[in-house]
Amino acid sequence: MASSSLADRLPHDNRMEDGSFNVVPAVFPETTFPEGTDVTKVAEDAVAAINKSLAAKDYKGLSSLFTPCGQWRDHLALSWGFRTVQSPEKIASFLEESAKVTKQQLTSFAVDKSQPQRVPVQASLDVYGKHPCVVAYTTFESSVGTGRGVFRLIYIGGAWKIYTFYTALYELKGHEEPLGPRRTLGASHGGGRNMKNWKEQREEDLAFTASEPSVLILGAGQGGLTLAARLKMLGVKTLVVDREQRVGDNWRGRYRQLVLHDPIWFDHMPYLNFPAFWPIFTPKDKLGDFFEAYVALLELNVWTRTEIKSLAYDAAAKRYTVTVERTDAATGKTETRTFHPQHIVQATGHSGKKNMPTVPGVDSFKGELLCHSSEFPGAKPPAAGQESKVRRAVVVGSCNSGHDIAQDLYENGYEVTMVQRSSTCVVSSKAIADIGLGGLYSEKVQATLPVDDADLLLWSSPTNIFKAVQVQVTQLEIEHDTQLLEGLQKAGFALDRGTDGAGLFLKYFQRGGGYYIDVGASQLIIEGKIKVKSGQAIAKVSESGLEMADGTQLPADIVVFATGYQNMRTQTRVLFGDKLADQTRDVWGFDQEGEFRTMWRGSGQPGYWYMGGNLALARYFGKFLALQIKAQEEGLMPYA
Repeated sequence: MASSSLADRLPHDNRMEDGSFNVVPAVFPETTFPEGTDVTKVAEDAVAAINKSLAAKDYKGLSSLFTPCGQWRDHLALSWGFRTVQSPEKIASFLEESAKVTKQQLTSFAVDKSQPQRVPVQASLDVYGKHPCVVAYTTFESSVGTGRGVFRLIYIGGAWKIYTFYTALYELKGHEEPLGPRRTLGASHGGGRNMKNWKEQREEDLAFTASEPSVLILGAGQGGLTLAARLKMLGVKTLVVDREQRVGDNWRGRYRQLVLHDPIWFDHMPYLNFPAFWPIFTPKDKLGDFFEAYVALLELNVWTRTEIKSLAYDAAAKRYTVTVERTDAATGKTETRTFHPQHIVQATGHSGKKNMPTVPGVDSFKGELLCHSSEFPGAKPPAAGQESKVRRAVVVGSCNSGHDIAQDLYENGYEVTMVQRSSTCVVSSKAIADIGLGGLYSEKVQATLPVDDADLLLWSSPTNIFKAVQVQVTQLEIEHDTQLLEGLQKAGFALDRGTDGAGLFLKYFQRGGGYYIDVGASQLIIEGKIKVKSGQAIAKVSESGLEMADGTQLPADIVVFATGYQNMRTQTRVLFGDKLADQTRDVWGFDQEGEFRTMWRGSGQPGYWYMGGNLALARYFGKFLALQIKAQEEGLMPYA
């Protein structure tokens, strides 16, 4: 069967977070590329025209440089927010509003030719190379800081016009990160910090005996640690608290076979890349150890074995009163401390409460029932002398965790059935690495395109354009994975191709789940080694297993619900109650401009922020959250 017909048959899955705006994929304009074009001159001419308009504060003239469907995406440079505006008229209004309301004036742009990979190049708007364009990196200055950007020019109607323009604030003037030539001296002779040496100063900072944190971060996973690293570089006193015994235990404590499904070159952390010898797919315990080393090397203030006992917000003082209880690992004694931070950051994971469906009869099951994948410690081998005994397992859920758990159970001798309640977007690990990410993130690409430049290029695209590209990428992935996907269909496994056909990434952004990056379980399903029960609701849990809506009985010795998590905001409600949670806005999904809702930006509750996502999202967007907090600390951005 032709691969294109398979792609045509796979349905879209447009379910998403409540209230999320469904961004429509862009339609690429018809473009040409004149023979003999000097791409550097085209880019520099465009920047010269931009600077001329900026100097004259001629925002209408600047916006006329854009195509009718042109877009300006901005992260903090113009608005202290995340904005995407489309059309010359809206761009002109956006620039005027920025100058009047936020007082953020862009003063000058330059084409960035500081590194070979940054010089302007001929590229294409689409995957297939049918819509040529010029892509150029930029640097810029504003009234408050400096930044970087990317723009794309297209030749249309006999002239070069701007199709997309991206500006991202990177540093605040007077508060630049102490990197390279700005690094600190390190010596403290002559009375520095009361003549304490580095070790004594570090102990004082970690204990917060002489100061209080301005920022309290809840959670020492990738979100909390990357943000803490960013804030440290901005000189903001920060404390990270976590209930676990050690940094990294949030990964170590998960099911034993867990490895990251993203390739390593997509997962680097700020300021400290993973070593060149690191495996492509990182095992969970190895990642936990890296997190622990990251804290030590970057000198982050992290308290483990610590819980928040109370939290209250003082609107008049614009600060929180937080009481924490910390248990000493050596003595078991507890210490209670009260702090008054201006900022609370919830970095408790991508999602919120465990999503356990309501199923009658749960308490009646006589075997082992785990209500969430996070409770699954790993499959137990058969007891001595019981090797020939049939052991049955049922896994409810058909995304990454469900597949990993089913595979682990099968490999330890269980007869496994996966209950698939709704369709899943499946991509092989090779397709995601080579096709989905390979153009920007791979070992070969990183030799010439460092991860920071790849990030800038990736996020410079407005969401509707990114989505249009992902529709094409998904098509290529399906063609690559045709044999795998057809095998799954024959086994009764329900597939989809994601939101509007845009595949895995958009499902992740808008649903936080609904996909599987195949690392082996799909073949087990195809071969019938893992059975599938798809498209039927669970009627009840019986003493011996599950009863499905169609009357099918699924006997089991162990049942694992790998049914994901609810929205992050639900965890806010668990932690701090309805009053605070009701002040915050919905998290994840997109707003009407195609920007992420609430995440890494104002939540609606003053000084309360959400920080989440995988390592790649945390690496990039954590910078912007840190800059907003620093800007508020310095009075540059309103506290809200």
